Amino acid sequence: MGHIKNYVKGVQDMKIKIYYGGRGLLDDPTLYVITRMENVLRELRVDVERFNIYEHKNEIATLPQTFKDADGIILAITVEWLGIGGYMQQFLDACWLYGDKNKIATTYMQPIVMSTTYGEREGEMTLCNAWEILGGSPCPGLCGYVDDLAMFKMNEDYNLIIEKKAESLYRTISQKVKNLPTSNQAVKQTVLRTQSLSLTPQESEQLSKYVSDDTYVKKQKEDIEELASMYKDLLGHREEKNIEPYKNDLLARFRPQGSLKVAYSFIIEGFKKPLYVGISGANIEVYYGENESVDVVIKIRQEMFDDILAGRLTFQRAFMTGSITAKGNFKILRLLDEIFLSEQLV
Repeated sequence: MGHIKNYVKGVQDMKIKIYYGGRGLLDDPTLYVITRMENVLRELRVDVERFNIYEHKNEIATLPQTFKDADGIILAITVEWLGIGGYMQQFLDACWLYGDKNKIATTYMQPIVMSTTYGEREGEMTLCNAWEILGGSPCPGLCGYVDDLAMFKMNEDYNLIIEKKAESLYRTISQKVKNLPTSNQAVKQTVLRTQSLSLTPQESEQLSKYVSDDTYVKKQKEDIEELASMYKDLLGHREEKNIEPYKNDLLARFRPQGSLKVAYSFIIEGFKKPLYVGISGANIEVYYGENESVDVVIKIRQEMFDDILAGRLTFQRAFMTGSITAKGNFKILRLLDEIFLSEQLV
């Protein structure tokens, strides 16, 4: 690789970081390509660091913070069937949500996309478009289709192309090559905006750490569930208060029918629990809750119950007209009008 010696050694401490979005398979051609590029860059005395995103899947939200000291990055993926894949997409989402846009604007990106089926050119374009919308500068990338990895590795022409791309990235960064403005950048400036939270880069970094912290997220979910439970309890108490008037009204209108022993369950539309009414001779028990030992189950609307208790309607008439439905012993159902006198007769 004597051609490398022809480069000007004017750049000191250049740092390039590689973000690999594949699955880490041994026969992944992208791994071979970026390993080859790493060797070239290190020979050029570049500080190279690789991040396998699949190894950081629980902390993807914090990965954009690793751009801080990078002069350039490489986004590398393998198109296995369609698109750039889940890990890389999540990483780009994190860049949009939590990345330091000022830092991204000064960071060069080279896309490396290899395909084992189809779509390497579309994948390269996707990465370039994403980086431009984020505000960064994409460099000429490398894309190709690999059918047989062993044959690909043995092809010296292919290896030379890979090395030239690594040198191209080095040259672009060292010479601070400028790009012409693109419509993607215009879209970012005029249309696309993340939700305005007015966060500093430091605050964005802290937020991304919280997002990727499983313990913190779990605690937040537990707190939300606790609040939801509390509000449900409050609503439950409110429902209890709504049912209380029916309970008091039934107790006031109760007229014992000898030694009659019967139990009713009123399912009132809009209430969470049924209203249980148990009668044993001169004793009556009324409460809202489940009870399997009932003789009749009655489904009734709240306004219909109001009409019956006010004397504007009887249980028998409401049942005959289909205003209420019931199942169980219908003979016992007809006794309701005798057991509970209407308001007009009390």
